[in-house]
Order: sequence, then structure tokens, then C-alpha cells
Amino acid sequence: MTLFVGTSGWQYKDWRGVLYAEGLPLRLWLEEYAARFATVEINNAFYRLPSRENFESWRERTPPDFVIALKASRYLTHIKRLRDPEEPVHRLMTHAAGLGDRLGPVLLQLPPTLHADPGLLDDCLARFPSGTRIAVEPRHDSWWTPEVRKVLESRGAALCWADVLSRPVTPLWRTADWGYLRFHEGSARQWPRYGHQSLTTWLRRITDTWPDDADVYAYFNNDVHAAAVRDAVTFARAARATGLTVTRTPERLPAG
Repeated sequence: MTLFVGTSGWQYKDWRGVLYAEGLPLRLWLEEYAARFATVEINNAFYRLPSRENFESWRERTPPDFVIALKASRYLTHIKRLRDPEEPVHRLMTHAAGLGDRLGPVLLQLPPTLHADPGLLDDCLARFPSGTRIAVEPRHDSWWTPEVRKVLESRGAALCWADVLSRPVTPLWRTADWGYLRFHEGSARQWPRYGHQSLTTWLRRITDTWPDDADVYAYFNNDVHAAAVRDAVTFARAARATGLTVTRTPERLPAG
């Protein structure tokens, strides 16, 4: 198993002095991030889809082994609410093609007010180019049905396992031969950090679910106070201790 460990985004000012040296210009942060982590989830594409030129620039500025997961534009998921998906999916993937071989999974995070519609989801997933890894993060409990699970399995799409306050808020379904996990907010004393026990529990769930040859992507979205960076490093260290293959993470961070 290869565990891809990273954070949701890289441009957070309070990461200065933790991941980034105090004097490092903001324009060089991607290069520094990519030297220390091998994957990132681009969260801000949800608010405004970057141009193909932006994606091409990110490809040129990162090393060949770097993997960029992409959160789909809210135009597709929150404005269109998955309806008439052909044009927004085509635009998303045409722009993202600028990443070339850096492009990893595409995340569809659904609105919490969007109730389950297996047919709508199936039609949307069908619009993506063959071979695209799609992770789906529903946020309404009506989605947890056998029909939805069947759609995900038939399309090879991964149900995104999501954690809030150190507990799963989604079923722990394996719907594809690869996995995707998002850590939104921990419950450790130093908010919004995750405790060691919570992280090792997630590692056990991963190893119990996927075989040795699977790819599993894990991103920390608890960016405040650089919690995401610190938790990603802790998670990766614990995973390596169990014998898992883990993509690069910083060897050490300043105490804090």
C-alpha cells in the first residue's frame, strides 16, 4: 500500500515559522511545500476554478513525483447541484489537464442540503474521462444507501471517508480499489489537532480495508495554527512505524 499524505492547500499565513521559514516569500511556498510533501489537495479550486495556465504553472513548479488532488468547482457541486454536468465537468477537466501527470484524484464534495439522488450522481460520474479517479464526499445522511454504494462501485469512485472531531461522519465503505480520507477537525486539547490514538485508529481502519497494492490518499484540512502540517507529519510517522509505504513528509518541525 502507498499512503499519500498531505494537506488541503498550502497558502496559510500561520504556517510561516512552522513549514515555511520566516523570510521565505509567498511566491516560493509551493516549491517549498512540494520539496517536503509529495501531495496536496487544492481546496481553493472549489471557490474559483484556476485557469489551465495556472495548472500548467503548478506542474512546472513541482517535482515529477508530486500528486495534486483537485476539489471540484462549486459550480458543479453547489450551484448546478450535479445537474447538467457535461459542460462543467468538461471545463474542469480541460483546465486540470494543465497538470499533466501531476493530476491525482478529483474530489466532489456535495452540499449538506443535497439529498441522495443515485441517478444524478451516476450521470455526473459518467461524464468524467475514463480512468479519472473520483472521490465523492456526500454530506447528507440520505446518501447512505445500498443504491448509492452500488453507483460508486460501478463507476470505480471512492467514497471519501471524512472525519470531524475525531470520528467518522461517513460510512466506512470501500467502493473502489483505492481510498480517499479527509481530516476536517480533531478533538485533541490543542484545537483543531488530532490525538495520536485517533490517528492510529484511522491507520487500522485503512489497513483493515485496503490490500497491500492499493493507493490511499489522506489530506488534513484542519489548517488553523498549522495543525494540518503537524498532524500530517504525525500520521505519516505512525504509518511508517507499522510498515506502510508513505510519501514524503517533513522529517521534523519546530516545537509547538
